[in-house]
Amino acid sequence: MPRIPPALRHRRYRLLWLGLIVSVAGTQMQSAAILWHVNQINPEPIALGAVGLARILPFLVFSLVAGVAADAWNRRRILFVTQSTLALLALVLAAATLRAADTLGLIYALVALAGATATFDLPARQSLIPNLVPAEDLTNAFTMNAIAFQVGSIVGPALAGLVIATLGLAYCYLINAVTYLAVLAALVLMGAIPQQRAWREGAAAGPRALVAAVRDGLRFVVAQRLIFSSMLLDFFATFFSSATALLPIFARQILGVGAVGYGWLVAAPSIGALGTAVVLSARRQIRRQGQVLLATVAGFGAATIVFGLSRAFWLTFAALVATGVTDSVSTILRNTIRQLRTPDAMRGRMTSVNQIFFMGGPQLGELEAGLVAQVWGPVASVVSGGIGCLLAVAWTRWRFPELARYRGDEPIVAGAGAG
Repeated sequence: MPRIPPALRHRRYRLLWLGLIVSVAGTQMQSAAILWHVNQINPEPIALGAVGLARILPFLVFSLVAGVAADAWNRRRILFVTQSTLALLALVLAAATLRAADTLGLIYALVALAGATATFDLPARQSLIPNLVPAEDLTNAFTMNAIAFQVGSIVGPALAGLVIATLGLAYCYLINAVTYLAVLAALVLMGAIPQQRAWREGAAAGPRALVAAVRDGLRFVVAQRLIFSSMLLDFFATFFSSATALLPIFARQILGVGAVGYGWLVAAPSIGALGTAVVLSARRQIRRQGQVLLATVAGFGAATIVFGLSRAFWLTFAALVATGVTDSVSTILRNTIRQLRTPDAMRGRMTSVNQIFFMGGPQLGELEAGLVAQVWGPVASVVSGGIGCLLAVAWTRWRFPELARYRGDEPIVAGAGAG
């Protein structure tokens, strides 16, 4: 009889996990469809890079405030609001596309609004997980999170290719709107969830308290070199290696495949990541976490170089699968390190600072990839990005030797998991 992953033995986490699988599939389907949509309206690489800019600007503006909100307010209620808003925005995009009112300006605006909403969603969701499982199951919970994300990331883009080819772009957005109901239902079934607050509910939280809370969060992250170094590594690696925005160009111009082939290329990293996460799902811990983290990020950069140089569909597909394998392990380790080294009342702010790095790297990287591709071509953009990722790993190892020494069995911070 197969062993149940430790995190799934906890009912509330299990509900959230099942809801995320469905919701992530819809989100990834819409993300792939938007890139195809933009490239269809304007085939210039810079138009695709601008999608990343539209996504990241709201994160830069609202992220720190969103972290304070996740520490001060009820995280479950925040998720109710954000998931409902994201569903509404998907419906607006579907309606505009059906009415042929789908201008680039409107698409960018809706992407930015969704980005602003997601800015509040991510800290609340990530900070909620340690309230659902005990500390000893947290690594497994983030492994299962990776599985949920990767299942959705395989199904979503592959389904996007089929839906675009058969029904049209608008139905990708419509289906995505419906998938948010899965998370909303999970939140209802969970019931009330206890959490430590940055201040009492109903207490005064004016501008001074907000600024002080943001300042405390920034100071905490910078002071915790293990957390800060993992964030810097995340940012620089994804900034240089965020070439997925150029996949429509590779699919159409270099590999000569249509919408269905494009959908499989988008799904390829998730196929690799899913297989890796499934293998890791039965394990509570990974040994020598710092060394493994640095090695997998270096592997991510190397696979990106192969992707850029490939002219065969299956080699490109295999290289993208490899990026998923390496990114899956590094993501699980980064999330575990940060959550275990952060007290509950600080988790929202830590996560909000992290999402500036986590989202800023790939989204600004998409813009950088588009600009470089505009001047020197898509191949040079991807290959130079992979080289940049390798250099980022070398710099991080030199500047933060404690990250390489981190094993993962050090004493955890008090309040790191549910009791």
